Amino acid sequence: MLPLGLNAYTFLGLNAVRALSILTLVLVFASSIMVMVDGVNAVRQGNNMPTGPLTDASGNEFDIECDYFEASTVPLQPAGVFFAILNRLFIIAQCLVLILAELGWPQAFFKNFLPVLGPDHGVGILGAMQVFLGAAVLSHHVPTFALVSAFFLFSVGLLNIILGLVFRTSIHSRRALLSWRNKAPSALTDNVDRATNAVSYATDVYSHYRSNSRASDVEKQPLQDEKHGDWESHSQKSAL
Repeated sequence: MLPLGLNAYTFLGLNAVRALSILTLVLVFASSIMVMVDGVNAVRQGNNMPTGPLTDASGNEFDIECDYFEASTVPLQPAGVFFAILNRLFIIAQCLVLILAELGWPQAFFKNFLPVLGPDHGVGILGAMQVFLGAAVLSHHVPTFALVSAFFLFSVGLLNIILGLVFRTSIHSRRALLSWRNKAPSALTDNVDRATNAVSYATDVYSHYRSNSRASDVEKQPLQDEKHGDWESHSQKSAL
């Protein structure tokens, strides 16, 4: 196995973090849709929790106060349903934007409208947004799938903040495709370059040899013509 250079390992590590970041964003995107659907179903079913004073088996009275629709994150307050759904839509939209920012497409859009997520800035702001999204999801009682996805997103966001502070704007060029090949070739590319140089050198030597051979043939041709003329004149004299 041929050893790789430092830039190659940096390239692989940064792209592994980017792939993990995209994966966690996709998971949060999917889990947010699931939570939003559960909230809508809970609102349609209504709140079946009992309210007011109740009596236990011992005859003691107690009160039950439920601030959310049963098994949902939708609060029982004015416009609670609207803002709960709007919050999930914002999370879904931000996940889509961050996924596109990690992919670097469309680059012109981020350069003109969201430059902090474009190639002219590092991934620190992107990591901060991931941390905020993770905290927003974790601040509610959510199912296990959404809980685990948000924890992963929060952790990856912290990692992106650290990478943004370390590499700054150079992180985009370091993790770009073929960046490790262009900056610090590995042993494999060294061998390929050496073989290419050897073939080029052999081709040059062969071309030089061929050109010299052709020049020698051109120089010898007049001498052969002269000898051939002398032989013909000598033959004519002998015939006379």
